[in-house]
Amino acid sequence: MNAPFQPTGQSPGQSSSPSDESQSGDTGRPALTLLIAAPRGFCAGVDRAIEIVERALEKYGAPVYVRHEIVHNRYVVEGLKAKGAVFVEELDEVPDDVPVVFSAHGVPKSVPAEAQRRKLLYVDATCPLVSKVHRQAERQIEKKQHILFIGHAGHPEVIGTMGQVPDGTMTLVETVEDVAALDFGPDDALSYLTQTTLSVDDTAAIVAALEERFPQMVGPKAEDICYATSNRQAAVKRIAPASDLVLVIGAPNSSNSVRLVEVAERLGTDARLIQRASDIDPSWLTGVGTVGLTAGASAPEKLVREVVARLSEWREVEERTITAAEEKMVFKLPRQLTD
Repeated sequence: MNAPFQPTGQSPGQSSSPSDESQSGDTGRPALTLLIAAPRGFCAGVDRAIEIVERALEKYGAPVYVRHEIVHNRYVVEGLKAKGAVFVEELDEVPDDVPVVFSAHGVPKSVPAEAQRRKLLYVDATCPLVSKVHRQAERQIEKKQHILFIGHAGHPEVIGTMGQVPDGTMTLVETVEDVAALDFGPDDALSYLTQTTLSVDDTAAIVAALEERFPQMVGPKAEDICYATSNRQAAVKRIAPASDLVLVIGAPNSSNSVRLVEVAERLGTDARLIQRASDIDPSWLTGVGTVGLTAGASAPEKLVREVVARLSEWREVEERTITAAEEKMVFKLPRQLTD
């Protein structure tokens, strides 16, 4: 694990200093050091989902219907609406003669089955890493194992994953406390999977509690928490200890964004979830010399620059980008949009 960013000197255990991008000027305004986390913002799954909607609009023409928010970001959703996307909650709101896209979070098996029954033209934008969890769930059920699924009740990804298997074959576990209430014995065949956008630390604690209580339980070959979620949390762990305040750009219903706020707070740093720069209260900067800035996986870089511009209205900002990992992941588009 990378050490937290230290304002002076080289971070312990690092072969080189983290990459910095600096800006300076002399306007007479109070100085503010801005530590910008990297990676931040869009992940490969979000890039793919947005491009799927845009490609569908180009290929089929407007309107293209989208079941649920394609990703959890109001700015992104409004931008796609302006191009001709129509967002609905359920498939019965989709007319028979228009294409429909399923969101990046995944859907229960019943949704594509109903689309096929109605002979709808549909495109599945489920993140490939979520689809991987779906396949793992199917394999575990084939092995007659009951699945303990670590996740947050009501999240679209959880609903989609639990909808991959027959009722009664998967039990949701949200907290360490839930583990004690599970009604299984030492002879029960158990396995576990996790939502891809969870807190790395919380999930590790829940898995440890499950393994202690059910030593016969088996898990996936590799953890289900996606690379982007892990990397963004690792980046916050680097900037938060050196910050007086951490700003996280993301939506309240974005699981990975909310987790970034929690990561910073657990390190003792005040943290705020904002959707746009206009959400920032200038009073938050009272007594603050260093601000950490990051963005959830559904937030575009444009919103990051918007926040930097807003802060620069009040303070003389010196930017430093603190890099915890490099990301080069790219996911292929569905063949029906590339043929």
